[in-house]
Amino acid sequence: MTDYAVINPATGETLATYPTATDAEVEAAVAAADEAYRTWGRTSTPAERAALIRRVAELHRERRDELAAIIVREMGKPLAAAYGEVDFAADITEYYADNIDKITGDTPLDILGEGTAVIRRAPLGVLLGIMPWNFPYYQVARFAAPNLALGNTILLKHAPQCPESAAAIAQMHLDAGFPVGAYADVRLTNEQSATVIADRRLQGVSVTGSERAGAAVAEIAGRNLKKAVLELGGSDPFILLSTDDLDGAVQMAADARLDNNGQSCNAAKRFIVASDLYDAFLEKFTAAMAGATVGDPFADDTVLGPLSSLTAAERLAEQVDRAVAQGATLVTGGVRDGAFYPGTVLTDVTPEMDAFREEFFGPVGVVYRVESEDEAIEIANGTPFGLGSYIFTTDEEQAARVADKIDAGMVYVNVVLADSPELPFGGVKRSGTGREMGLLAADEFVNKKLIRVV
Repeated sequence: MTDYAVINPATGETLATYPTATDAEVEAAVAAADEAYRTWGRTSTPAERAALIRRVAELHRERRDELAAIIVREMGKPLAAAYGEVDFAADITEYYADNIDKITGDTPLDILGEGTAVIRRAPLGVLLGIMPWNFPYYQVARFAAPNLALGNTILLKHAPQCPESAAAIAQMHLDAGFPVGAYADVRLTNEQSATVIADRRLQGVSVTGSERAGAAVAEIAGRNLKKAVLELGGSDPFILLSTDDLDGAVQMAADARLDNNGQSCNAAKRFIVASDLYDAFLEKFTAAMAGATVGDPFADDTVLGPLSSLTAAERLAEQVDRAVAQGATLVTGGVRDGAFYPGTVLTDVTPEMDAFREEFFGPVGVVYRVESEDEAIEIANGTPFGLGSYIFTTDEEQAARVADKIDAGMVYVNVVLADSPELPFGGVKRSGTGREMGLLAADEFVNKKLIRVV
């Protein structure tokens, strides 16, 4: 039995299949992770862990060509974007090696009585990561690196369509010198994942994925009193209130919507435009979306490869068709070709339509006209999500004012695609709980132990 397979979405060809773990293999993996925590995790020095983490970053760079090609085959990412992801995963990993002292150092406290008090940061133990297919290396790096820096150990259940990238990551950790059990790739079924979460040796779980997956994991984690970090969906607003470079703003809007074939949780998906800019923006944005080259993800000029699977493309097409049936206007695109889906633009979406609240996980942009700043904020906050957001304005006071009113975990002003290893990533509402990347990532699965001495 297997749910794990490499199916090239560009051709539909099944390139390889892999068996799921047996129950005995799962037990052995949990036992090895627990042993590695109790030995290596509790006895290694921060400097020793930093050296191992730095070597993983180096291996990403040394194996760049191989790693990039794997994810083009697995999920259809254009080759240039695949290289970019490998590089970013290396940068993220290296960041935690560079900042190991900040992650692990004591924090002295000012106390009212005699003596001293510090917060000592200690690892919790074995963690389970449940990671998605859309960024096979980046998502893993931002979960694994900070937790290995602390001395936690990692069991990684990757997406079923990413068995080869998952194996490549695990091999890099072994080749870097991590002990057996410190990081392991385990091809779990959903039922086995539930069993692992309930296991007394597991101390926490991090999941990146859909709302449905997050809710299921959180329920099991809560029932077993385990810490959970959830990074879920998003329908991020791109609010354009004023600009002195409309062409530049349009280009950034298109870049933010088309990145990763439109399959990014924190991509700009809803474009909320001041009425005096709306007509010109819509014309230029439509041209940019329609002009995005669709084709072979290995080709140099491809902007949009296939979606991750035929099922994903069919699901996106159904959403767009339903939006049009409910009254939305299809300005461009909207015609599926196998797993390929072109840049698509919708307008005239109203709160009564499903499309007003849904996330389009593909290259579909919804454009809204607004008459005021307050109306822009109302639409921006009008979904169940609260991951990222983008504000474009030439007015600094307006930027600060609107940023303060946006219900989201992240706000970017006059810039897109500006994620960086030192910047925390995460959301509110149905976009999840907790933070990844930056120093805040190392605050999620750590024992902030008080030590008071008199």
